[in-house]
This record gives sequence, structure tokens and C-alpha cells, in this order.
Amino acid sequence: MKACILAVGSEMLTPSKTDTNSLSITERLNQFGYDVRLKAIVGDDIDELAGILRLALTWADLVMITGGLGPTEDDVTRDAVARVLEVPLDVDEQIVDRLRERFAKRGLKMTDNNRRQAMVPRGATVLENPHGSAPGLLMKHGRTDIVLLPGPPREMSPMLDAFIREHIAPVAGARVLYRRVLKITGRPESEVDSVAFPVYESWMKQATPIATTILASLGQIELHLTASARTAADAHDALDAAVAQLHEALGPSVYSVDGRSLEQVVGELLHARGMTIAVAESCSGGLLASRLTDVPGSSRYFDRGVICYSNEAKTELVGVPESMLSEHGAVSEPVARAMAEGIAARAGTTVGVGITGIAGPGGGTPEKPVGTVFVAVSVNGDVKSRGLKLFGGRDMIKFQSAQAAMNLLRLALL
Repeated sequence: MKACILAVGSEMLTPSKTDTNSLSITERLNQFGYDVRLKAIVGDDIDELAGILRLALTWADLVMITGGLGPTEDDVTRDAVARVLEVPLDVDEQIVDRLRERFAKRGLKMTDNNRRQAMVPRGATVLENPHGSAPGLLMKHGRTDIVLLPGPPREMSPMLDAFIREHIAPVAGARVLYRRVLKITGRPESEVDSVAFPVYESWMKQATPIATTILASLGQIELHLTASARTAADAHDALDAAVAQLHEALGPSVYSVDGRSLEQVVGELLHARGMTIAVAESCSGGLLASRLTDVPGSSRYFDRGVICYSNEAKTELVGVPESMLSEHGAVSEPVARAMAEGIAARAGTTVGVGITGIAGPGGGTPEKPVGTVFVAVSVNGDVKSRGLKLFGGRDMIKFQSAQAAMNLLRLALL
């Protein structure tokens, strides 16, 4: 079953407001076998909303629209739906009476514009809204169910639950959707896909089909697997087998198959091995320490972090020799290794991490351009290091530096 979600409201097209309703709706619909194929945010424009709705009606089994059901002239959802379905809007006097009663209980008088909330496309079923003034609406157009829900989440969520309980659950098909996410780091998207595609290309043809989507984000790649099955056991069996196949193909670059972040994975490895860690950071500016300590319980293994930005700080705080700085420069592999060893020695920890580089936008040279970064880890005195050529702005380079250092540590612990 194919679903479309439309969020109505010009405010959600600005940086100050985010559509969260579609996430809740998607999660609930997936539980009953609906595959959300399109989400869109539409401004308070009747022509634009009507155009998108017309398109959705050509393919969707279910269209859910949130917002635009208020009393003002820019609340155009009812009008757009009535236009597309070519039906008139009738004023439901029972809704008007309930609105008057609602205002009266608060000691207020209902204004005339609130009658807009009682306008119902002819033939629609009214969905009660015990938490607000705008009722929901349910209509049928050919094979497509059209559901209008209020925009405020405190009103939308209870109405969504009631709609699913009364209208979807009793007639839901046998198939449900389940998802699994593999998180990968240390490899580019094109390489991940070239390795993974031969594994997943045939999954849509098997008894329990699995759709695969690859997503690239800063410092990592995600493979999203969606299984369509008749039972939860069938879905989990198919997903377990798929995850195992991808894990075997991609090897240790897969760091999570259960939603954990990289810092959680690293923290659990440290704790399981009874190890403690200290970090010395230059270009990442404390970001590695911040991410490691974002994990609840990190005090079990995290000892300290030092931001040694200047050459003097690298020498005074973590013991990098001045001669090494003079010979190789602060941004160099020997210095990263010395920072990792030095912070572990001074903190008395089993693990030390060093990061040094050029985050930009200035400071680069032809030999060492912006984005040149070196990371190193020392685990019980065994030091591993890596040089990186990173791209992007300052924030991106800082994040990727911390990500690379954590991944190098994860691989060393493995």
C-alpha cells in the first residue's frame, strides 16, 4: 500500500519551524504495511496544494494531510481538497455547536471566522478532535483514502491513533514493514555501493522482499534495509540474514547494525576491555572528547581531554618534543603519534588519542593544504596512525577528524 504525506503551512518552509508530524505518521503507517513514497511540505497556497494532491491521487492508496484546518483565510486545506474532488463545502451545524460550547466553557465568545472549521467537503466523514477545535476529515476518491488531520502534534497524534485504530487496523493487510540500518565509516559511498550492490540486488525477488537504500552523510554511509513480510518473525529472519551478508562483504567498516552511534560503540569496547582513555586534540578543538562524553556512563572509561592548539601547549601538556615540532611541523604524523603516546603517559590511561591538522579556511600551504589531518591512537603502547586529506568547511573538517580518530581507535580495539 502506497502512502503520501502532505504537511501544510508556510511556516514550515522557514528555518524556524520543522515538520515532525510526518515522522510519527510514517512510523504508524509502516506498522500496517503502508510504504510512504512521498512527503511534501506545502505553503498556504490553495493552487499549489490542489496541484500536489491531484498528482498524489494518481498513485497513492492513502493521502494524509496535516495542518491548514484552522479558522483563518490562510487555512486552505479543506478548500483545496473540495476543489480537487469537485464537491461543495457544507457548514456542519453540529460542529458549530460544539465550537460554541468549547468557547463558552472558557468564558469566550466564538467569532464568525471559526465557522470555517465547520466547513466539510460533501460526503466526508468527520473525525472528532477532543484536544482542539479543528475536526479531522476522511474522504474517499476512487481507491484513495484522503485523511485531513490538524497540525498541532498534541491534536494530531491522538486523532491519528484513533483513525488507525478505527479505520486502518480492522482492514489492514497481512504484510508489515520492518527496517534495519547498517552504519559504515572509513569508506566512500561509491566503494560501499560497489561492494554491497552484488549482495542486495536480488533481495526484492525473494519470498520476503527487502528494499535497500544507501545514504551518505558526513563521515559515514548508511544502508537502510526495509523488509515486507507477513509476520514479524519472517521479517526479522530475512533482515538478520541480509545484515549478515552485508557484514561479511563490507567487513569491519560496518560499525553498527542496531542504531548505536560510533561513540557508543567505541565506549562499549573500552568498557568491555577494562580500558581507560585520554585524548589530545588540536584541530578538532575538543570535539572528540565532547562526543565520547556524550555517552551516558562514559566516566567509567574516559579520563581526560586536552586541547593543545599551540606548539607550546603540545610540548607542555602532552610532551611533544620541540625538536619534533621543528623538524616535522605541528601538522604531521610523528606529532600525532607523540600526542597519543604523551597524553596516555601523562594520564596513566591504557589508551591515548592524538589529532592534529589544518581545519581552515586559512593556514594551509601547498605541501599541507587545508584539510590535512593526522590522527593516532596508542593502545597499551602500540601506536597506529593515519594521514587524511579532508574536504569541506571548518566544521566539516573538525567533525571528520574526530570521526576518523574514533574509527581508528575502534579498529585498533577490535
